[in-house]
Amino acid sequence: MLNKVRIALWALVALAAIAATVIYFTRPMDRSGSMFGGPFEMVSTATGETFTEADLQGTPTLMFFGYTYCPDVCPLTLAETTAWKEQLGLDADDLNIVFVTVDPERDTVETVRTYLSNFGEDVFGLVGNEAQTDQIKRSYGVFSEKVEAEGSTEYLVNHTSSVYMIDADGKFFGTIAYMEDSNTAMDKIRRLTGA
Repeated sequence: MLNKVRIALWALVALAAIAATVIYFTRPMDRSGSMFGGPFEMVSTATGETFTEADLQGTPTLMFFGYTYCPDVCPLTLAETTAWKEQLGLDADDLNIVFVTVDPERDTVETVRTYLSNFGEDVFGLVGNEAQTDQIKRSYGVFSEKVEAEGSTEYLVNHTSSVYMIDADGKFFGTIAYMEDSNTAMDKIRRLTGA
């Protein structure tokens, strides 16, 4: 009899765990930004001055984390985001494009500024020291790690490749995946900007 009670209790515990998991993963996405975003302090390549999470307020933003030595993902993503902005007829008052370096060892303000000049005047970068870079990565749940490049003295950086969408209140709005269909991405940007 005691074994049957134990089995029934364990079955109830298992059922409660399954129910909690289902509720967690099927609840509506919280747009409050509680999962992504938070305090950070970097230097803007646009002004050379301090840029914080408060500066994201006022204009919707596409934020991308990468580095200037990136051979493929970063230049492609920056080219795509600037093309989407142009195709949607948006200007600097409608949408910011912000590139955050995850390579503080090599990416200086001037290096990032020069790199971003290849993608138009509307893109600016955020640069910080290692502690500042770690802080903004934690705030947005970004992963990056240095890896040795075979046959080269330079290293590569594996990093999160999604574009983060931040609304005009400075809150996390969603993401655009790497190589996402352009029409889908532009629909997301229309919702973000109200265009």
